[in-house]
This record gives sequence, C-alpha cells and structure tokens, in this order.
Amino acid sequence: MTARRTLRALLEQSVERFEEAGLSYGHGTTNALDEAAWLILHALGYPLNELNPHLDEPLDATRWRKARTLVDRRIRTRRPAAYLLKEAWLGPHRFYVDERVIVPRSFIAELLLKWGRTPFPASRDGVPPNGKWGTSPFSVLDMCTGSGCLAILAALAFGEAQVDAADLSDDALAVARINVASYGLEERVHLVKSDLFAALGGRAYDLIVSNPPYVKAASMRTLPDEYRREPEMALASGRDGLDHTRTILAQARRHLNPGGRLVVEIGHNRKALERAYPQFAFEWPATSAGPGFVFALDREQLPGA
Repeated sequence: MTARRTLRALLEQSVERFEEAGLSYGHGTTNALDEAAWLILHALGYPLNELNPHLDEPLDATRWRKARTLVDRRIRTRRPAAYLLKEAWLGPHRFYVDERVIVPRSFIAELLLKWGRTPFPASRDGVPPNGKWGTSPFSVLDMCTGSGCLAILAALAFGEAQVDAADLSDDALAVARINVASYGLEERVHLVKSDLFAALGGRAYDLIVSNPPYVKAASMRTLPDEYRREPEMALASGRDGLDHTRTILAQARRHLNPGGRLVVEIGHNRKALERAYPQFAFEWPATSAGPGFVFALDREQLPGA
C-alpha cells in the first residue's frame, strides 16, 4: 500500500535525510526540522507560521514533487535555504538575498526591533542614557551593510532618521538597493560605497551600527560548506577576527556626533576583544544568545580628539 503523501510525511522524510546528509545550519534556522519546514512551506506557497494547520493535508503528485525537488537541491548543493529561496527573515521582516551577500543573521537586528517598540530615551540596553538623543537618533550609519537589512530596520525603528548604508562590495550594494526599494525607503536610506569609513569624509552620526566581518583565520579554514557559499570578504577578519573591529574602534569617534553611540557585533570574540582593549568599558546588550556578542560604546569612550 502506498504511503499517504502529506506535508507531515514529507517533513519527517526530509528531516531524516538532512540529518543523514550532515547539513549545517545557521542561515535563518538552527536545525533540520526548521530548515525542512521553511523549504517545504515555501514550495507549497504557505506562510511560515502555518505549518500545523496543513500537516495532514494530502499533497498531489505535482506539489509533492515540487517540494521534494527543493529538499533535494538543499542536500545536493549544500546551499543555505536562504539562497535557494532568495529570502531571509529578521523577525517579521523579509529581505531579498543571493550569493552576493552574507545571509542576514545579526543580533543587532534584535536590538533594532526592540528599540523600534520602545520610545527613546530608553533603558541602557545598548542605547544611550537618558537625555542623549531626546526621542530618537536623527542620523544613523550601518557599516558593512551587506543586504541593507540593518539600515532598513534602523529606518523603520527611527521614523525620522536619515540612514547611510555603507559597504565596499558593489555586489552587496546592488542587493541592498533591491531591499531598500522594496521597503520604499529610497529617500531615507542612502547607499554608499566605502571601505569602512574611508569614503565618508566628515560625515557624523548619532548612531553607528555594524555587523562587520569577524571570523578568525583558523575558523575560516574549517567552515562548513554552507558558510563557504557566502562571500569570503563578508566573513574573514584576520588572524584573531578583529581586523575590521580595530579600524572601527580607531576611527568611529570622528564620525559620531556628541552623545553618539557605537554598536558592533563581534561573534564569539569577546575575550579577544577585551584582552586587546582592557582600557574600554564595553557594554554588552542582552541578545537571544545572551550578552557578549554585541558591544556598545559612547563616543566619549572612544579614542581620538
């Protein structure tokens, strides 16, 4: 007797195949079940939050084959689901992505989503103390913008802010342009080709956020196939993973307005950073993975005149 073709059956089968294939995750999902559900729901045209109502729904041969083909591609190519589907999600916000940019997965996105729901000034969870910005930052820089996702989230969080989105990669800026247009933010989010601060001249901001490359050399050599699909320049940052962060710390003060704030993601490099800069009183805002992945500093704490 032929097994009943349902979404549940396909999901269970796909999870088993993903686990047997030894896939790696971290590009929007953290496990085989969520990855398979994302691919299958997309193939069937269902929203991501509508898995349970459709689990036992029968699938005809065409729909079964369409979803199965996508699952097969994930195993065969080792491309992250985000690249196969040309989409990535940060909270409720969807962004276009392809292999020209790193797949968005920044903890800073969590902070921006939180700040967008909290009137300024707010608690000191990565944001300035009372009185520094008034109600909202008016100028924001997203350094190493990639797909433009953090710049867009900043514009959505701070409704009056002008946002510069800087990146060295022409490919990344082309993808960012797609996303800025899709959110209708061309008048407030401005794309800038720049090697960190090099092309920004004398521009200064109330808030600088950055999710720069921070993978150390030893880790680059052992990355799973899925991560090797991403642009190397968006990941690698020297021997200890801090090359880009060092430049940001050295130059950020001159690009911050008085009372301004720098917020930078550094992955698992907290210990290395604190050893390199024992003079800095880094703040570590809470994230879904705990503190220690994003640091914040006031302009007045940074070096430089």
